[in-house]
Amino acid sequence: MNKHEIAEVLDTMGTLLALKGDNPFEIRAYHNAARVIENLDENLEKLVLDNSLEKIPGIGQRLAKKITILITTGRLPAFEKLKKSIPAPLLQLLKIPGLGSKKVKALYEKLHIRSIEDLLRACKGGKVARLAGFGEKSQANIMNGIAKMESYGKRMLWWDAKHIADSLTEAFSTCKQVKKVEVAGSLRRGLETVGDLDILAISTKPLQVMEWFIKQPFIKKVLARGPTKASVRLKDEIQVDLRILPENEFGFGLLYFTGSKEHNIRLRIRARERGYMLSEYRLDPIQKKERPLFSKKEAPSEKEIYRALGLCYIPPELREDMGEIEAAEKGKIPRLIEEKDLMGAFHCHTAESDGHNRLEEMVSSAENLGWKYIGISDHSKSSFQANGLAPDALIAQMQRIARLNRSKKFSTYIFSGTECDILKDGRLDFPNEILKKLDFVIISIHSSFQLDEAAMTKRLIKAIENPYSTIVGHLTARLLLERDPIAMNHEKVIDACIANGKIIELNGHPMRLDMDWRLWHKARDKGLKTLIDPDAHSVKDLEFVRSGVKVARKGWLRKQDVLNTLSLKAMKAFLEKQKK
Repeated sequence: MNKHEIAEVLDTMGTLLALKGDNPFEIRAYHNAARVIENLDENLEKLVLDNSLEKIPGIGQRLAKKITILITTGRLPAFEKLKKSIPAPLLQLLKIPGLGSKKVKALYEKLHIRSIEDLLRACKGGKVARLAGFGEKSQANIMNGIAKMESYGKRMLWWDAKHIADSLTEAFSTCKQVKKVEVAGSLRRGLETVGDLDILAISTKPLQVMEWFIKQPFIKKVLARGPTKASVRLKDEIQVDLRILPENEFGFGLLYFTGSKEHNIRLRIRARERGYMLSEYRLDPIQKKERPLFSKKEAPSEKEIYRALGLCYIPPELREDMGEIEAAEKGKIPRLIEEKDLMGAFHCHTAESDGHNRLEEMVSSAENLGWKYIGISDHSKSSFQANGLAPDALIAQMQRIARLNRSKKFSTYIFSGTECDILKDGRLDFPNEILKKLDFVIISIHSSFQLDEAAMTKRLIKAIENPYSTIVGHLTARLLLERDPIAMNHEKVIDACIANGKIIELNGHPMRLDMDWRLWHKARDKGLKTLIDPDAHSVKDLEFVRSGVKVARKGWLRKQDVLNTLSLKAMKAFLEKQKK
C-alpha cells in the first residue's frame, strides 16, 4: 500500500470510531496521523524497516504498529473488524455537509434511514423535523446539504486541478506533433474551484494528435471525439476538453476559452461597435469591403487582439466583467502581485499543535524557498481538536524561537505568534498579558459557526478591537466544497479592520482562499492591507502561497497592497508599530 492509501485507512478509522462514540482523543489521533502520513516526505517503507515511525510527531507506538501491518501485509484486521461493526449506509450519510456522526446515528436508528434517497424522502415528509434533537431548521439544513453535496461533486479545488493540468501539459510536451499547448478556462482565470479543464494545442497534424491523445493511460473514458475536438473523462474524474488549432487561430481561441461568459460578451459587443465580428477563430470585418485587422497568415497574441479592440492587455485572472474592460480602455490595469514579490509568510503551524513538522523543519523549508522571514502561529488552547497550546507551552515556544534567532542557524528570521481563537462572545482565547509578548496575533473563528449575521459581525469586531490582535485569519471560515462561509456583514468588518489598523489575511490554503477575491478590489480601494498566508500544516504546505497569489491577482491586488512583500527590516518595524 502507498502512503495515500494508508492515510485513507487511518482517516476512515477515525470517522468510524466517531460513529461508535469512542474516545475523542483516539479519534483525533487517527485523523492527525492520516494527515501526517499524507504529507510525509520520507519513504514510508524505509521508515518501517528502520523502526523509525514512532519518531515522527503524531505517530505513537500503537499507530506505528498498525501502519507497519498495512505496509507489510496490505491489510489491517482491526480496520476490517471496525468496518463490519458499522452499517455501510452510515458512511454514505456522513458525506452530507453539516451532518455529524451523532445525527447520522440517530437518523439510522430512529428513522431507519439507509440511503441519501431515504433521507431526502424523510425530510420531504417532515419526519426529520419531528425527530427529537432536529426540528424544522435541521431538516432544511440537511436538504440544503444534500443539494450542496451533489453540486460539490461536480467541481474540484483549483490547486488539485492545477496539478492535473500540469501533468497534462507535461504529457503533451512528449507529442512531437504539438507545437504549443496552453490550459485555458476557469483554471487559467484562477477560480477557486474548477468544473472541467480546457486544453488548447497548436498543431498542423490534428488527426495524429487526436489519435495520440485518446490512447493516453490517464484517460478513463472518451465522451466525444472529432478531428480537432475531444471531450474525455480522466481517471481523476475531471472532464477535459481538447481543441487543436492552427497557429493563426490560437490567440483567438485562448482569449475566448479563458474569459468568463460575461467578459467575452463585452468583447464581442465592443468588436461589433467597431465594425468587426470577434469569434474563437478570428476577428473579421462585418462589411466584406473593409480591410481585416489581421491577415490570415498572422498569428496574433491575446495582447495584440486586445490592442485591436482599443484595450490594454487584461490578465487572465481579471476577465470576469468586474470593471476590467473600463480600466483597460483607460490603460489603468494595475501591475498585479507576483509570486516573486513575496519575502515571507505568516500563519504556519508546527507539530506542537496540529502541524506535521517541527519548528526547525518549517524554518529550514522557508529558507530553501528564499524567504527572509516566517511567522509561526500554532493554535491556542480552545482549539482542542487541533492540539492547541496552553499559555506555558506558547511561552516556551517563544523562548525557543528567540534562541533560534540569536543562534543565526537560519538566514530566515522567525516571528513568534499564535492563531488565537475568537471565542463565541468575541473575547480572545489568551489574555492580553500573553498576547502582548508576541510579535503578531492571528485571530480566527474555529467554532460556533451558526451565529446569525448580526451576532457574528459583533463577535468579529470585538476581537478586531482588541489592541493586541494583528491579523484576521481565514475571515469567513469557509472550507471550499465542504463548508459554507459564516454569515457576517463584510463591509462592517472590513471597515473595522481599517479603522483599527488591522490586517485581513488572504489565506492561500486551497480549501479556504479566504477572504473571497470578489471582496478585495473594493476593500483595497478603501485602504485595507493583506498578508498572503499559506495556513501551512507541513513543509509542503508553504507552497500554498502560490494559490494565494493567484487569488490576490483576481482581487486586483498589487505589490503595495500585500504586506509580506516588505523587507525583513520593514516588516519588523511594521509589527513593532502595530504593537504600540
